[in-house]
Amino acid sequence: MKKTEKRSLNKQIQFNGLQRTTLILFTLLIALCLFFTLDLVLGSVNIPLEETFSVLFGNIPLNDPSNIIIMDLRLPRALAAAFGGAALAVAGLLMQTLFRNPLAGPFILGISSGASLGVAIVILLFGGVSATTLPQMLRAFGFLGSATVAMAAFIGSSAVLMIVLFVSRKIESNVTILILGLMFGYITNSLVTILIHFSDPEKVKAFSEWTFGTFDIRWAEVSILVPVIILALIFSFLLTKPLNALLLGEEYATSMGMNFNRTRSYLIVITALLAGVVTAFCGPITFLGVAVPHLCRGIFVTADHRILVPGCTLLGASLALFADMIAHLPGSSLTLPLSSVTSMLGAPVIIWVILYGNKIGRGVSV
Repeated sequence: MKKTEKRSLNKQIQFNGLQRTTLILFTLLIALCLFFTLDLVLGSVNIPLEETFSVLFGNIPLNDPSNIIIMDLRLPRALAAAFGGAALAVAGLLMQTLFRNPLAGPFILGISSGASLGVAIVILLFGGVSATTLPQMLRAFGFLGSATVAMAAFIGSSAVLMIVLFVSRKIESNVTILILGLMFGYITNSLVTILIHFSDPEKVKAFSEWTFGTFDIRWAEVSILVPVIILALIFSFLLTKPLNALLLGEEYATSMGMNFNRTRSYLIVITALLAGVVTAFCGPITFLGVAVPHLCRGIFVTADHRILVPGCTLLGASLALFADMIAHLPGSSLTLPLSSVTSMLGAPVIIWVILYGNKIGRGVSV
């Protein structure tokens, strides 16, 4: 085959690949819009689609029940689900690439455990004894309500992050950092278990309620959650080139002029920011960060982070909205624990990874 023919064939293949990627991204965007709308429409009280849009465009009085339900309850919840799902998915992708481990997730460095310890100290040590649920508990100890719990979770996750960053400057091996992160998680979990053992049942119940995870937050929390996630996602997009270099190994990335230790620190900080802020406001939400990157690799058939980062953003947001919709059992006043729903969605993907890891690991070593 002549060189010109080969060039023409390669260009055609690249063009077809670009078309396919664009089509998939557009489909994911449509799915995101669909699930976002359904999360507003469906719930214990189903509100017609036309009425929902009337509320969003300000055509219904503020004191109308539909307006209160959508604007005060469902819209902030849907925004938290969309941005929280995107954050956890991208954080999981960063960790899987950094550690070249297909089962790595956003909480692998003990960030979630640190957040749990912070919340456990606030609720189990300082919570009101007479309270039986988390909202009552927050009113009972009265500091700053849910903001106190969020701050405690963020301080706990930040403390673990500082330790991991300090260790990463002293240790070259990613595997060692991974093991140390897991050990930090075990230590903090053991402290939480001790606090639970010596706490009143009412306090334990309130803490357990937090561990279930929920996107039911209010505008005050959303106004912090969304900007932080957007900022961290922008930095994730800017690191796609170093992430692609890491796929070929640390030595190759270094030979290409990349400062490995600095890039690793950036990735750890961004991951901690994405996972930490979601955990602080929404509690620990499992499996999304581990499962979504693998689904994206399978859908796009690529390991290119210029495609995977936006793909994980859209797919993570869509699946989080879908999980939130299921958790609220449309037509019923009952609510399922969010983490149990995300586990049901994510666990089959992890089983798939274990059974067919060599086929779908694309760029990630098992």
